[in-house]
Amino acid sequence: MAASDSMRLVAIGDSTVEGLEDPGPNGVYVGWADRFADHLNAVHPGLLYANLAVRGETAHEVRQTQLPRAVALRPDVAVVMAGVNDVLRPRLDRAALRDDLFALHSELAATGATVLTITMPDMARVAPLAVVLRGRIQYLNAVTRACADRYGSIVVDLASVSAASHPALWHTDRLHANSEGHRRIAAGLAEALGCEVEDWRADPAPVPPRSRARIAVNEAVWAVTNLLPWVWEHLRGQPPEAEVTCKRPELLPVR
Repeated sequence: MAASDSMRLVAIGDSTVEGLEDPGPNGVYVGWADRFADHLNAVHPGLLYANLAVRGETAHEVRQTQLPRAVALRPDVAVVMAGVNDVLRPRLDRAALRDDLFALHSELAATGATVLTITMPDMARVAPLAVVLRGRIQYLNAVTRACADRYGSIVVDLASVSAASHPALWHTDRLHANSEGHRRIAAGLAEALGCEVEDWRADPAPVPPRSRARIAVNEAVWAVTNLLPWVWEHLRGQPPEAEVTCKRPELLPVR
């Protein structure tokens, strides 16, 4: 296939799209978007791929800073995942989140691109304290599904897959998938476009049961080492990711 005829894949969103906690060579994260690009490149050799995701960005920030560039790249396939940072903030403006997600999906769909996204699994299985966010995550998922109904986006519904919330697929920060989790999400996206993949829905080996005391200790340690620092930085309005830029701003061959 000539370069001018190569399929174009563009990914936008936050840290999960960037690939955090799926380490690769030279300190650059891989992540499910890159792995999805590998799947597509196997079927469409010469695939051109850009990843505009920036960790820490809200859905509105993705809309303002990434969406115009993504539209300008004229993607054939676009992957978008945003809204988790909104859910994690002390105050959630549900109407604004809905408006921003609708804009992301509608403007990408208007380019003629096939738009893919994912829902979030119930994180209480991974981090019991996350039960307080269950209603917000359900709302995010409902809006995501509404994007499919309105704009034809393809949704890989992780919320309906038991394995997606298995602790073995999540990093110790409980905010990002680990390498195996990223690999499975990529397989789910590839399957949605008709690629042959392994059974990414299979449950990992069971996790040994823990006592209530051990769970309480683990939750306290996680809150102190991961959750509270994240909340504090964002309350100050100075997230540590402020100077981070996207890892793949231009359309380039996967290999």
